Amino acid sequence: MDSDTLLVAGGRVLRPDGDVVDADVLIDRTAGRIEAVGSKLATEHDADETLDASGGLVMPGLVNAHTHVAMTLLRGYADDKPLDAWLREDIWPAEAALTAEDVRAGTELGLVEMIRSGTTTFADMYFHVPEIVEAVDEAGMRARVGHGVVTVGKDEAEARADVQESLDVAREYDGAADGRIRTAVMPHSLTTVDEDLLREAVTDAHDAGIPIHTHANETRDEVEPIVAERDERPLAYADDVGLLSDSDFLAHGVHVDESEIDLLAERGTAVVHCPASNMKLASGIAPVQKLLDAGVTVGLGTDGAASNNDLDLFDELRDAAMIGKLGADDASAVPAEAAVQMATQGGAEALSLPGGRVEAGAAADLAIIDLDAPHLAPAHDLVSHLAYAVRGSDVRHTVCDGQILMQDRELTTLDEKQVVETARRRAVDLVARAE
Repeated sequence: MDSDTLLVAGGRVLRPDGDVVDADVLIDRTAGRIEAVGSKLATEHDADETLDASGGLVMPGLVNAHTHVAMTLLRGYADDKPLDAWLREDIWPAEAALTAEDVRAGTELGLVEMIRSGTTTFADMYFHVPEIVEAVDEAGMRARVGHGVVTVGKDEAEARADVQESLDVAREYDGAADGRIRTAVMPHSLTTVDEDLLREAVTDAHDAGIPIHTHANETRDEVEPIVAERDERPLAYADDVGLLSDSDFLAHGVHVDESEIDLLAERGTAVVHCPASNMKLASGIAPVQKLLDAGVTVGLGTDGAASNNDLDLFDELRDAAMIGKLGADDASAVPAEAAVQMATQGGAEALSLPGGRVEAGAAADLAIIDLDAPHLAPAHDLVSHLAYAVRGSDVRHTVCDGQILMQDRELTTLDEKQVVETARRRAVDLVARAE
């Protein structure tokens, strides 16, 4: 008998080249890797456990490459405002009242939501990172995490302590959860972190081999002050402080011009597209097709649930394809296959994490989609369905690192009912304290 193997049997498989084939997937659970993909694996291997994929599509687990997971507690708390007012008037005051226990509860709620909708990997910028690490470890997911730094409004000692915490957290927790957790230093944005401290943080992080993740060019209000003060574009400034390496990744990239797109391509810096948040906050439409044409790695993110308002990456995938066409004034822009790649391979590459591909040797991070729903019939083109028709609720099984996180819509690593009850209670208490 094969030792500690999982066979995902009877389904169709989305291959890295976009083809869909009838195949089984054999997983080495000890290594957390795909051992083989083939049409006769069920008869050739006596696996320790079999996961039924009949009538389903086996695809890479989705990668939510930019979010603030614990903001699930603020879902629906403050809506219908532009970014700056939304942050300063509502979100930052509420976040000032957050406790470590709040962040744990909000994170667990977000992890439940992501597992249920086929996301296996995510990047998280937030606070109380030890709580996030523990939650991810328990849930069995894969993540790149970091402490978000904001120095505006703080005296020098507080600001330096904030930067140091991001560096300390990144060093301490890299490789946690049996290697499923990696870290990054995460300054909030180019306009919310003092230049001297930003330069120091970037240098210290890169010297330690730690990537940087930050928001960039999200709104015109982030771009115009930098241009006015420095007479250069924001990403030229970011490059000057050393922030555009091939391990770094930026969130949003809505208002980038041709020179910045070329700079991103030259440096190898990835961009995480967050279309729903950008639409809701009226931040603008990122030039995704231009980024892809230039060779920039583009991932997909939900942003936080307070500005989305969910963590279902299939919703985001559809938004990306739709708004990509609108932004380019071209119905052929951001086609279905490109959108699916952003949500899988692109996100994994942006985060420099395993996953995003169903092939031998790849990380065993999978989502199995149930194709029986009426909104998925007929099955002319399953890649088209993934981009335009599949919903998170169509995910039947979720596997990460070879371990089953959800089977037949039942979570195996988290107590969903208890998580939801705790999050609801803590959200009410948080709002009461904040107001």
